Amino acid sequence: MITLTGFADEIASELDIQLDVLESEQIHHLELRSVWGKNALQLTDDEAVKVKGILEDRGFQVSSIGSPLGKIKITDNFDLHLEEARKAIWLASFFQVSYVRIFSFYIPDGEHDRYRSEVLSRMQSLVQLAERAGIVLLHENESHIYGDNGERCRDLLQAISSPYLRAAFDPANFVQCKVSPVTEAYPLLDEYISYIHIKDAVMETGSVVPSGEGDGQLRQLLQVLKQKGYCGYLSLEPHLRAAGRLNGLSKPELFIVASRAIKLLLAEQNIPWS
Repeated sequence: MITLTGFADEIASELDIQLDVLESEQIHHLELRSVWGKNALQLTDDEAVKVKGILEDRGFQVSSIGSPLGKIKITDNFDLHLEEARKAIWLASFFQVSYVRIFSFYIPDGEHDRYRSEVLSRMQSLVQLAERAGIVLLHENESHIYGDNGERCRDLLQAISSPYLRAAFDPANFVQCKVSPVTEAYPLLDEYISYIHIKDAVMETGSVVPSGEGDGQLRQLLQVLKQKGYCGYLSLEPHLRAAGRLNGLSKPELFIVASRAIKLLLAEQNIPWS
């Protein structure tokens, strides 16, 4: 069975509002990225304890730590970044979750080959930290980082070759890199995928739209996942804006639009979710 989760900070900064909206949509997991206007990695120990207590009291679980690890330039100081990595891995252990979302560093345009060895060195250091804690790092494909298309994502995952580095497959991010997610990227990454981000986008403009309304091949993706027997997380990361037909909607309402769009697609494919 598919488990729905999501980046609840797209609903509101206040944790109670985040949970109210998730609860209204029968979603009982969240990807912890920020709360009370603070990135998760900036939470004090006391704040982390408070968040955990609220989640437990209301029956919620964390599906992944939505960290910004790897969202620095490849030329930036990495030693300081390792300290943030240690905090992210500690948070995963503290919240009893297996996953930490990461990226593979911003690369100057056209210089991926030049910086490949440095990317792999840094990623290996992150993976070693995670392995010692029994935490799996989820690499999210995104524009302007090393792992932006299917080929470079596969290169990264294949070169590191560790069960503690897996792929978080993001269809909209591939679209924004002019890559067809299912027909081009998925076949290269199938064996490495452990987590799915749910958002859709239009190839021509890069604009993010509700699931099923863009070029993210969400219907095809769900068909493939059903055939494969995927029973992991689908994580809503709507990135919707109050524009066009969505004009005037609040952030909580936009999240609900995203939630109901993916539920409709799941129903079309007769895929159960919780």
